[in-house]
Amino acid sequence: MSGVARVWLISGVAAVVVAGGIVAVLVMRGGNSPAPTTTTTAAPTTTAVAGPACPLSGVPSGAGGVPPRPALAVKIDNYPAARPQSGLEQADVVFEEPVEGGITRLVAVFQCQSPPLIGPVRSARAIDAQIVDELSHPLFFHVGGIGPVLSIISAADDVNLDLGYHGSVIQHPPGRYAPYNTYFSAAAGWGLDAGDTTQPAPLFTYADTPPAGTPLSSIHIPFAPTNDVTWNWDAPSKKWLLSYSGTPATVATGAQIAAANVVVQTVQVSYGPWVENAQGGLEVQARLTGSGPLLVLRDGEEISGTWQRAATSAPTMLVASNGTTIPLKPGLTWVELVPSAVGVSSH
Repeated sequence: MSGVARVWLISGVAAVVVAGGIVAVLVMRGGNSPAPTTTTTAAPTTTAVAGPACPLSGVPSGAGGVPPRPALAVKIDNYPAARPQSGLEQADVVFEEPVEGGITRLVAVFQCQSPPLIGPVRSARAIDAQIVDELSHPLFFHVGGIGPVLSIISAADDVNLDLGYHGSVIQHPPGRYAPYNTYFSAAAGWGLDAGDTTQPAPLFTYADTPPAGTPLSSIHIPFAPTNDVTWNWDAPSKKWLLSYSGTPATVATGAQIAAANVVVQTVQVSYGPWVENAQGGLEVQARLTGSGPLLVLRDGEEISGTWQRAATSAPTMLVASNGTTIPLKPGLTWVELVPSAVGVSSH
């Protein structure tokens, strides 16, 4: 298959500031007395500074601009006992990946926002290497992993930051217990490699105007009984809302997880050769290069097409059936990496 050209799109929005002027009105009263002066000063009017777009979300970065720092990718547990997680609502992109036993874990990616608490952080998996490889040499945080996986992560295009060796940044929030109690702040994470000021390249194309699609109210992705995913369109908020097994999925603040875009990427997986846990669960091996079926959910619609990725160093292209790039809506994007054996249904 031929390579797919990488699209680099960073949009900027200029700020406009309108200042009020001073109008002096002189009224002549006659005679030699000096004319009194009345001065009226209009209140200054300003508009919010939008700033250039955040590279991984397409959202305006604000007056300070895009922060001079790399992407920060964090491996977060997604087992029911690990919920509700912290920090997901401030991510730019979240990847939900299959792991052993059909359950899922998350790789949450931050760049423009800096949450005070992220977690619970868990161990790495082989599939993570192919995710971090398209994030422009990110900082990748996890807590350990089996030997073969750690070798794969070390060879990936990332800064491998195992929190087992960086205890100074770890937080243990009250009420959380091992193995679901390892957290840290984004600021502390970036502080471990403060000399890196390189911003990541964009992953996707963004546009406020949606492409033509099919109206959709919900999509169901039954990874496993513990990770039975449903995304429902919420017209008032103009967001997709996440539920697991029919129960709203929330973050630690109590808010339901909401995404501007849901990208459903069907991938080929195999299992083994390594055992991941005491129950005999085999390591998931996934192929995230090449191409496969794709569904993009945005603005209450579904756009079908194919995902295409020429190499692990290249971004994943979202291509519509007519060959054009599918633009995402600025905001949080949740990428569902769905094994081909899992039946996806939409309504």
